[in-house]
Amino acid sequence: MVFSSHLFVFYFLPLSLLFYYAAPKAWRIGVLALSGYVFYGWWNPWFCLLMLVSTAIDYGGGLMVSGPGATPQRRKVGLILSVTSNLLILGFFKYCGFAVGAAGAVAQGLGIAAPEAPEWVTRIVLPVGISFYTFQSMSYCIDLYRGHARRAPTFLHFAAYVSLYPQLVAGPIVRYETVAGQLVERPHTAAGFVYGMTRFGVGFAKKILLANPMGPVADAAFGAHPDVLSAPAAWLGLVAYALQIYFDFSAYSDMAIGLGRMFGFTFDENFASPYRAASITEFWRRWHISLSTFLRDYLYIPLGGNRRGAGRTYVNLMTVMVLGGLWHGAGWTFVAWGALHGGMLALERLLGRATPGFRLPRPLAVGLTFLVVLAGWVFFRSETFGVAACYFRALAGGSGTAETAGLLCAEMATPYTLVMLAVGLGIVFFVPNSQSLLRVLTPGKVVAAMAVFLLAVALMFTQGFNPFLYFQF
Repeated sequence: MVFSSHLFVFYFLPLSLLFYYAAPKAWRIGVLALSGYVFYGWWNPWFCLLMLVSTAIDYGGGLMVSGPGATPQRRKVGLILSVTSNLLILGFFKYCGFAVGAAGAVAQGLGIAAPEAPEWVTRIVLPVGISFYTFQSMSYCIDLYRGHARRAPTFLHFAAYVSLYPQLVAGPIVRYETVAGQLVERPHTAAGFVYGMTRFGVGFAKKILLANPMGPVADAAFGAHPDVLSAPAAWLGLVAYALQIYFDFSAYSDMAIGLGRMFGFTFDENFASPYRAASITEFWRRWHISLSTFLRDYLYIPLGGNRRGAGRTYVNLMTVMVLGGLWHGAGWTFVAWGALHGGMLALERLLGRATPGFRLPRPLAVGLTFLVVLAGWVFFRSETFGVAACYFRALAGGSGTAETAGLLCAEMATPYTLVMLAVGLGIVFFVPNSQSLLRVLTPGKVVAAMAVFLLAVALMFTQGFNPFLYFQF
């Protein structure tokens, strides 16, 4: 189930809260774990088995890393077991088909007859949220090995951490070290619950009122034939997609943070008005913060970071961002998206204070950065390089016949669409983000949040388009 559904809002959430607060204190960790498995198993009960296997492997690896009498050799074996198992699980379900296809393309390029992909490869189903919970589960053993966290007191506590449903399938990525203490003891206050309810309401409204209306516009543009996609329609669809993916993902993070607070947890923020960044470097300090810091701490720094000379730093930046692109999806366009951002990060580091972010007035630097981000979204949204090339050509005015292009543009640029587009742009560039707005909670803010939440609930029943984009990653 998804957060923006009547099943979750009217049934699952109230029941999970009721059982949680009605349970004795010692039982609440079990209620959290059970509710997480019910929530996750709603898509496919078999997904729960996979998550349980991953949880058991990492808990066992943690015992090897930090259990009584753990020798250096045993600690390394436990760490390798955890990391290797998680990467194999993720690799099989997410990248098996991609790897088979890539191998076939290489063989064809070398003039070798490549066998057809086995039929079972095409039947692999990607478990929802596997990229998120495998990263979280894997971080447990890594943090234990580094001495950054204490071992989970019981398997149940660790299982509750992995299956914590507020952020299970789309983040933010919560590292074990940040919630280890909260799993054992956390505050339950009326003020915290009201904040969580308010934050959830704001996120729910962002999803229904802002993200969902942009989806059909973006789909129409990216799904259009090159002959009917004019430059205005292409730009309209691209900006709509940029707003959709931001409001969709930041809304999920808002709801996850709010739900966590209802259960007494405090999660780290995941977004900080990223489209107001004046450089790509700043953008990645504001966009999907939990992923960027995860990649920094568990990949960039272990690779050497910026400690081994300028050349190695640029290679590390590119490596991290390319792998970050692949983390989002098994496709060459995701690799291109990551390479674009990695190349920009390396270029900005090379230029230093000569970058536009320092030399231009901030509004111009923000606008230039936004254009680079938009270019990246073309790769991110396109299924193939051919689709991306056609879209770039349309953006430059090289596609679309006058009559058909005008019809598509008129269909997309309805008064409602244009109003919502203007509202969305105004919010991302000029309105404080959710955490800033709700930093000081007042009765007026609570009432306003509940009002837009109720409006969103009413409109939810009229919308046929209601996916969470990051569920597919």
